[in-house]
Amino acid sequence: MGMRLHLPNSPFARVTALAGQRPVHAAFAWLHGNPKSIMDWQAELVAIPAPPFGEAARSAWMASRFSETGLSRVHTDEIGNVLGFLPAANLSPESTGPIVVLSAHLDTVFPAETPLNPVVNADRLEAPGACDNGAGVVGLLAIANALVESQVELPASLLFVGNVGEEGEGDLRGVRHLYSQTALAGRIAAHIVLDGAGADSAVTQALGSKRYQVVIAGPGGHSFTDAGTPNPIAALASALAVLSQTTLPDDPRTTLNLGTILGGTSVNSIPESAQASIDFRSTGPDQLLRLEVALHRAVEDAVEHANAASKARNIPGKGSLSFSIQRIGDRPAAQLPADSMLLETLRGVDRHLGLRTDLRLGSTDANIPLSLRVPALSMGAGGEGGGAHTKSEWYSAKDREVGLKRVLLLTLAMTEWAADQ
Repeated sequence: MGMRLHLPNSPFARVTALAGQRPVHAAFAWLHGNPKSIMDWQAELVAIPAPPFGEAARSAWMASRFSETGLSRVHTDEIGNVLGFLPAANLSPESTGPIVVLSAHLDTVFPAETPLNPVVNADRLEAPGACDNGAGVVGLLAIANALVESQVELPASLLFVGNVGEEGEGDLRGVRHLYSQTALAGRIAAHIVLDGAGADSAVTQALGSKRYQVVIAGPGGHSFTDAGTPNPIAALASALAVLSQTTLPDDPRTTLNLGTILGGTSVNSIPESAQASIDFRSTGPDQLLRLEVALHRAVEDAVEHANAASKARNIPGKGSLSFSIQRIGDRPAAQLPADSMLLETLRGVDRHLGLRTDLRLGSTDANIPLSLRVPALSMGAGGEGGGAHTKSEWYSAKDREVGLKRVLLLTLAMTEWAADQ
């Protein structure tokens, strides 16, 4: 029979009392005694391709691990997220009480055909996705196993989520879907995201971003015989040149990137279409809106000018340009309040473990709950890593244990806090 934890109210006192409980010692012992199992999971995981919108095989692997661990109500939702519960003590499975979410994204930035071939050498793993997010996913599994094996009786349910769609064009669709399920989302008291390595930082300010694809189309034709036909590439280039001159403030920090431009058939053909992808980022939502307006104005003006110039030449039958602007990414900007109990509890955990957290700005799965005013942050799952988003990515499990202790203590303390809300 497990032990129910009853802790004092102040964050540091709560963490100190929590760390002294026998079941928590048992959870720490599991983490200390199973580094090889954790690394074996990591090597298995990163050998499975998981590009955005192609995470099904990795979701299946995750569901099997959740079931083997002993989580309850393990299932894969409509979008590919894998969910498993560690229920609160003395509450029925049908309870509608508060829950704390611990999540890690399953997807990687690498195309499905990318050679993976993980190599393990002692405590080091080399493979694309080894750290981002192999470290976070197996950290999630390690915490689940440690809690199940130690039989801690939670005062509030803990929901483990291996989610899809964090990277790139995934546009946070996994966590976005989680929060679209009204009944479940309404119960979430706090959300802790595990992303990558480390035990010395946390992302508490969500960097907002909006991404667009612009397409300008026209009739096209031969460069000589159809001269005078409006050129989509020329119009698009004009629009992007104007957009690139948009003034960007330092505070809130705001960036504009012209990411790709495509179009044309040959050097002696007037293209039938041209397209570009554009990325706006800012800590201020108003700036993202301002840039969206600037984009629309630049494209509309460029197309209107090209069509007017063609018409002025009075060349019949040449047609005109049209355009479309499609939003392909939208990550909300938000921030965890400085007096949030989640942040105060993390400081209490740091004090207990002799750590110091650097608060950072970033674009992570935590953007979604933060934008909905759910206390959330993104943190590493211990160890060290490098080469993220490259084929030379690596992860070292050196000091992974202290990072996982940090996650475990924060998670347990937040379940106590959630139960009191």
